[in-house]
Amino acid sequence: MSSKQMLRFGLPKGSLQEATIQKMAKAGWNISVSSRSYLPYVDDPELEIRLIRAQEISRYVEHGYLDCGITGHDWVVENGSKVHEVGEFLFSKVSRRPARWVLCVPEDSPIKSVRDLQGKRIATEVVHLTKRYLKKHGVKADVEFSWGATEVKAHELVDAIVEVTETGSSLRANKLRIVDELLSSTPRFIVNRASWKVPWKRNKIQTLTMLLKGALDAEAKVGLKMNIREKDLAALLKKLPALRMPTISRLSLEGWVAVETIIDQHVVREMIPALKAAGAEGIIEYPLNKVVY
Repeated sequence: MSSKQMLRFGLPKGSLQEATIQKMAKAGWNISVSSRSYLPYVDDPELEIRLIRAQEISRYVEHGYLDCGITGHDWVVENGSKVHEVGEFLFSKVSRRPARWVLCVPEDSPIKSVRDLQGKRIATEVVHLTKRYLKKHGVKADVEFSWGATEVKAHELVDAIVEVTETGSSLRANKLRIVDELLSSTPRFIVNRASWKVPWKRNKIQTLTMLLKGALDAEAKVGLKMNIREKDLAALLKKLPALRMPTISRLSLEGWVAVETIIDQHVVREMIPALKAAGAEGIIEYPLNKVVY
């Protein structure tokens, strides 16, 4: 008898855990974590979820303990993991911006460029990435692993740090100045190379990627419905290019049509008054669960 088909899927444990589980639910997979079991429950008999630190996921995927997982591009690079990448997600705690690993020094430091780090000491969590960066620039410096509170060390224990940031606000609050950017990173859906060659696993992974990306894309968009006189429709579409490909259907009331479209959420506040001025009535804005292109 053939063994049950199973895909081992690694999700980041820690600060991104809850947000990741919520996004998986939007994609269609409900996951629950119990204190009584180290294995999270998922309502899919073909999936086994493992919660693992983002820093380690790429290594476990590369070595086959996991078939696939979601982790930052930075950790794939830091670990030098040989994996297959199937998706990139703008997936963030704070914003939809990529995370950036930057070289920082105190505001009053004389260090102005990477060249000034010759013989100096640097603290960071991404030791290998930093060493490769220094080697690229022909600079020799001591790089030590930091277990945390790296911003504080920049003022007392080391000459510079390499730290991750999205907005830079934490660095400014700690009176640190960015000297250079080493790497820009977004979360990636990565796959073990052998697993990618198994047809059913490949199909399962492609489905997961498509629906998860659809759920993430939907977060920045909304749906709009409205009614308008048919004679005003052409002018509306010309005036509002965001509605170039709406769904248009006739209403029971002669001479009227219903228009439905999807737009970026950040333009809604400007668009609704313009729609109203163009003759649209019964305008409805609604949230989206997935947008699959």
